[in-house]
Amino acid sequence: MKVPVSWLKDFVDLSGLSVVELAHKLTMAGMEVEEIRFVGLPLPDSDDHGFKVSGLSWDADKIVVAQIDEVFPHPNADRLVLCRLNDGLQEHTVLTGAPNLFEYKGIGPLPRPLKVAYAREGARIYDGHQPGQVLTTLKRAKIRGVDSYSMVCSEKELGISDEHEGIILLDEDAPTGMPLVEYMGDAVLELKINPNMARNTSVLGVAREVAALTGRALKKPEFTLETTGEPIEGRVSIQITNPELNPRFTLALIREVRLGESPYWVQRRLRLAGMRPINNVVDATNYTMLEIGEPLHAFDYDVLVNRAGGGEVVILTRTARPGEKLTTLDGVERTLTETNVLVCDATGPLSLAGVMGGQESEVSDHTVNVLLEAATWNFINIRRTVMQHGLPSEASYRFSRGVHPALAIDGLRRCLYWMARWSGGKVAPGIVDAYPLPPVDPCVEITAQDVERSLGISISLEEIQQMLERLEFRCERRGETLQVQTPPIRMDIGEGVVGVADLMEEIARLYGFERIPETRLADSLPPQRGNPSLEGEEHVRDVLVSLGLQEVITHRMTAPEIEARLLPAGTPAPSVEYVRLVNPISPEKRVLRRSLLASVLNVLERNARMAESLSLFEVGAVFEPSGEALPREPRRLAIAMTGRREESSWDAPEGRLMDFYDLKGVIEALMEALHIRVAFAPEEHPSFHPGKCATVLCGEQKLGVFGELHPLVRENYEVDTPVLAAEIDLEALLSLLPLLGHEVRPVSEFPPVLEDIAVVVDEAVPAARVEELIWQGGGKLLAGVRLFDVFRGEQLGAGKKSLAYSLTYQAPDRTLTDRDAAQIRTRIIRRLEQELGAKLRS
Repeated sequence: MKVPVSWLKDFVDLSGLSVVELAHKLTMAGMEVEEIRFVGLPLPDSDDHGFKVSGLSWDADKIVVAQIDEVFPHPNADRLVLCRLNDGLQEHTVLTGAPNLFEYKGIGPLPRPLKVAYAREGARIYDGHQPGQVLTTLKRAKIRGVDSYSMVCSEKELGISDEHEGIILLDEDAPTGMPLVEYMGDAVLELKINPNMARNTSVLGVAREVAALTGRALKKPEFTLETTGEPIEGRVSIQITNPELNPRFTLALIREVRLGESPYWVQRRLRLAGMRPINNVVDATNYTMLEIGEPLHAFDYDVLVNRAGGGEVVILTRTARPGEKLTTLDGVERTLTETNVLVCDATGPLSLAGVMGGQESEVSDHTVNVLLEAATWNFINIRRTVMQHGLPSEASYRFSRGVHPALAIDGLRRCLYWMARWSGGKVAPGIVDAYPLPPVDPCVEITAQDVERSLGISISLEEIQQMLERLEFRCERRGETLQVQTPPIRMDIGEGVVGVADLMEEIARLYGFERIPETRLADSLPPQRGNPSLEGEEHVRDVLVSLGLQEVITHRMTAPEIEARLLPAGTPAPSVEYVRLVNPISPEKRVLRRSLLASVLNVLERNARMAESLSLFEVGAVFEPSGEALPREPRRLAIAMTGRREESSWDAPEGRLMDFYDLKGVIEALMEALHIRVAFAPEEHPSFHPGKCATVLCGEQKLGVFGELHPLVRENYEVDTPVLAAEIDLEALLSLLPLLGHEVRPVSEFPPVLEDIAVVVDEAVPAARVEELIWQGGGKLLAGVRLFDVFRGEQLGAGKKSLAYSLTYQAPDRTLTDRDAAQIRTRIIRRLEQELGAKLRS
């Protein structure tokens, strides 16, 4: 949110406080100042203040307020005019092509002088004809035979806004000859408004914080209205069908408005705050919204009367009917759903509540009478509507964060005040106010001991009361307890224990976070208990990182069609039930994920072109509907690898690509580090390449599946090399971790005995089964088993294969003899014969 400092000064005295000091106080109080833009004022001398600073400083001697008394034609150019101008010191003839001066050309002395921003020779300004902000210095030149050494300025040339179609026409009371920096120099604070600071989405809200932080008085805005004519009662009524969605709706009527431009000081403030001036009526609604924090909407009252057939205008708030349409102010016809709330009359929709008005009843050049609305809406419903229609607005920015219903009347009266002043309109007596659901503002009790225990500072109850009252809390002292009533501008204070914590935050902000000393914890430490599940998860991460993989963390929100990319195109999607979000931030994030692998593959796809190889993993939860309030959240481990096995180098420019066995090696190393003995078995899975997919087994328990992505699945991702992927059930994996540690055997100091054997088994027998039986037969003296050859041939017979293993025998307490080795070998062969019918290959 952009806040001009000059606007803040309307509500709080800032004398003696520099802009940088003000920004520091706001930042330390929780309203981070992201940038300070200086508009004319001198920039800070140093850069050690820690804020991003931009802007243009106006030279007090070079850029002043001037007065144009006459505009006459240029003798040699139709698109240029000459101005007779007084800058407070002397008269000048100034050449300009400003289109908003052409209406005065050649009419002689002007009916009233035009006050303008005048830059003398040598002034540094922005070039109005260059894109962006390009500094230039005014120098004397001759243009079409006329000397030019100075100029009247547009807002772009002075760095106020990007407006450069015409020069600035100041208000009539601008003093001729005054340095422009003294007349309208300003600074704009760009604030980051966090969700718990929604009350500060207005100049008055920020001023309230400044007043509380500095101990200065807050100047309340003027709400006094002069009313005349027939009252509004009997001409307009309100019907609210769902108070949960619309707790308050108010209306007022102002007649005989004269549409035109707002005063220049209003236009300038709106532009500095990031809004475009339109006309004095619409500007009044926008100005009040920025000033008070209550969004408003103006209807053309006569259009509503005509729609009502000349009788009473009945304003109705209701949810839309499915398929109902409304053309909003941006000219787009929008198809509505039953979740959208509408402001309607008896004929149909008038506006999309809290978001944007409708085109048919908008204020136009023909508007004479205005019906002004100030209402309050359910902030969750507003968020959903904005997301559904992709229609953010300044109004919805505030309503989606929560606007207290009490602000409606203040905003309505303040807007009528400005509208009457700027348009000459006459305010009708009375306000129509429907308020079916007033909120209950919490009352919280705190003590000085609560503050000391929570914040570690010892301050009296009187000081606490003074701090909170500066933020407009109403406090009542009852012994050693302070009863604190939440003001009707706050929707962020809870009840009970939550409310106490909220007040602690307010006290800490006003006391000053930087003043709170470091203190030791006074309470006893809780008992230290291990968390095996978390420790195991972290151990898995550590192991994978040590193996050269990189961890990624992805969004848990996704869309079913994104996860459907794990299947070949045209494959019917399985009927999977998702946990759906009530208020998704985008259509691509409307459900909670069921697959962790899909999330990791999305990251792999986005980064594959920027690296020769990628090896990624993620540990995270997937979400399964449980039929209860909360879903199940089992943890998964996903791995994705692609690219070259080694980096390209001068002696090996074409390195081999990673394949199935690279991923298998990672999984084996992980299991070995976790001291979990697993086996692998062939698997068929629609996401993986046939023949290049396996399942990970621990006994009979299936831990996960891995392999090379199916070629048709890889086509769904923009990756040019084979992709290896795995998804493992982390909950099942962690449940197998030995709780009491694992056996560690010392390295034997005696030499090993090395021996190779080759056994002939049926083709269907997996090598893992053979290795398992070798370990069983070898006993404790078998120290290592490694498969080093697989052979198939006619001499073995059909359906047979030979598996050759390298065996290592070693004892911890002696040197093994040939007889010891022969006994071990005999036991192994006997076990293989008994279980598999294996034969020793000679």
